[in-house]
Amino acid sequence: MLRNLESSTNARTRVIGLFALIALMGLFAFACGSSDDEEAAAPAAAAAAAPAESESIADQYIGTLEGPATVMDSSKFPSSFGEAPQLAAMVTAGKLPAIGDRLPVQSDLLVIDNIEGIGEYGGIWRRGFTGPADKWNGYRCCTGPDHVLFWDYTGDVPEPNVAKSVDVSDDGRVFTVHLRKGMRWSDGAPVTADDWLFWYEDMYGNEELVPNKSAVSGINGKQGNFEKIDDYTVRWTFEDPYYFFTSVLAGRTDLGGGQADRGPVGKGSFAPKHYLSQYMPDIAGKDAVDKIVADEGYDTWVNLIKFKNDWALNPELPVLTPWVTVQPINNDVWILERNAYYYGVDLEGNQLPYIDKVVLTMAEDLEVMNLRAIAGEYDWQARHLNMAKVPLYIENQEKGEYKLYFDTQDAGADAQLKVNMAYKQDMYIGDLLRDKRFRHALGASFKREQLNEVFWLGLGVPGSSAPAPANLYSPGPESEWRSKHSVFDADKANAIFDELGLDKKDSSGFRLRADNGERLVLEIVARTAQFMEFVGMAEMICEHLGEYAGIQCTVNAAERSLVGQITAADEHMFSVEWGDGADHLFTFPGHVFPAGTNSSFGSALGLWFQTGGEKGMQPSAALQKVFDNFEKAFGVPEAERIALGKEIWEIATEEQWGIGIAGQSPASLGVRVVKTD
Repeated sequence: MLRNLESSTNARTRVIGLFALIALMGLFAFACGSSDDEEAAAPAAAAAAAPAESESIADQYIGTLEGPATVMDSSKFPSSFGEAPQLAAMVTAGKLPAIGDRLPVQSDLLVIDNIEGIGEYGGIWRRGFTGPADKWNGYRCCTGPDHVLFWDYTGDVPEPNVAKSVDVSDDGRVFTVHLRKGMRWSDGAPVTADDWLFWYEDMYGNEELVPNKSAVSGINGKQGNFEKIDDYTVRWTFEDPYYFFTSVLAGRTDLGGGQADRGPVGKGSFAPKHYLSQYMPDIAGKDAVDKIVADEGYDTWVNLIKFKNDWALNPELPVLTPWVTVQPINNDVWILERNAYYYGVDLEGNQLPYIDKVVLTMAEDLEVMNLRAIAGEYDWQARHLNMAKVPLYIENQEKGEYKLYFDTQDAGADAQLKVNMAYKQDMYIGDLLRDKRFRHALGASFKREQLNEVFWLGLGVPGSSAPAPANLYSPGPESEWRSKHSVFDADKANAIFDELGLDKKDSSGFRLRADNGERLVLEIVARTAQFMEFVGMAEMICEHLGEYAGIQCTVNAAERSLVGQITAADEHMFSVEWGDGADHLFTFPGHVFPAGTNSSFGSALGLWFQTGGEKGMQPSAALQKVFDNFEKAFGVPEAERIALGKEIWEIATEEQWGIGIAGQSPASLGVRVVKTD
């Protein structure tokens, strides 16, 4: 069984990986078609701008997905190398080894072919961030390149990265990982298989640091075996076939996600042994480590090591990322500078990255961040930009000296009305929620086109949560699956509600419960301060339910962490929240079905899934089929996995645990500004 994926992976990996590659090259690869948290602006203002302009906006700002390519033919690898002027000066001054001594051997280089040609060294990349909790901002721009493998620009094909290559046995059980000879940590120390073995045995294998092993390091409930073969080769071996493992190594998973993302929790596949060993009691000795813990003000060695292995907080940490932190994230300005030992070059042998420094300035709130972006204070920013402000972004492009881009995705629902199928606070309502007829009626009770115009500026595609036809796991034609149970039809909805015993109404026209004759009242919980207007969406859905279906509905608007507590305890009936990422079904299932213990679809159901039925709530037959398909898919070849994925989406779309609103838009990932001066 493969569980805990919701907490360990994220389908945004493919977009983040592409962003990171583009940033690494210092050029921007999304071509314009013509050549993650704040409350939105007032819906009425957004709506006023949307209907007349939506088509032209799409035509002008949504372009073709393109990206840099990893060069696989070693005959095209450069044999001479260039470097940034600052680094060359340090070499001349004797403060840094020559460029040839800082890169891997020629045959083991990472060579990137940028679609816009060879770049120029220099410059500062100005971005905004929201504070110490906004590490995702750094992952999005600056650390994705320390994944074990890397997605190509389509997000579908794993390619070499930290690992030079991975050999897979015919039976899908053995994965031999080849490292790059001559690769170095950012402090100049060699990177070898010992760093991987140290991570596996001393960090990942330490039950104090990592009490629960990740699902992705095993298959069918059986953990894999990791071993060192030689100084530049390591190997994973599994009892059962695990054909999906190369995708695990490419994704933002507990193994593939790399040191920068997963290191602070003892995961990530590799760690700098020469640096972190001094903080490990089993290696450095308990007394020595206890003294460091006391001297530096920590309560345990575990919290000490988590800090020491945190890329964003500890400037001393040796890393493999293109830029290294020099001023930590817990300041008003987070500063990163070029890694002099980064292992990637362009086609002419120029060491990457081109950009000297990344400077992220903290914004007091997301309103301030968006206003700064509109004023042209950021060089390239895609995180936290609000789609509701697109009219302002368009209006101020020339003045702010930036260009606006939209980066779309094929997730069917950027936002969903998620149904808690584990709701038991009120068993009568809980039973309604678990009845798919009730969910179908809800799906026919609100006007998605209106929500699309107001909250997506008309740029979304209204309909179900099923992904776009281009997606590997799309259940079928858009004409069938996009509209399935997702077209406004008040007559149909009301007929179903009547059949379910909700045929009586009070003097105000609201439906009455069949169990006690009281008014039926539903509640939707929605996060505030997001860069999609979930609260406004929930309010409009409630308005439509009252107007067209005679169902009273209220909205509980709450801060993100509070909503998390509510959903973890299964105290909610519905939530309106993100649905993006579901297009990568097997690395981010949490928006498709209850895959984790904090699932808006039902945390008790997610617990059942994670524990193999030992704990939690027993699923319906349909949901159990999804669980079974999902677990089976990791151990079968690609063609069979795709078939299983399609069936999962067929079931999920029919069952409508996540009632789609609109999707296939730039709302969640891709409102982006790029400086033009």
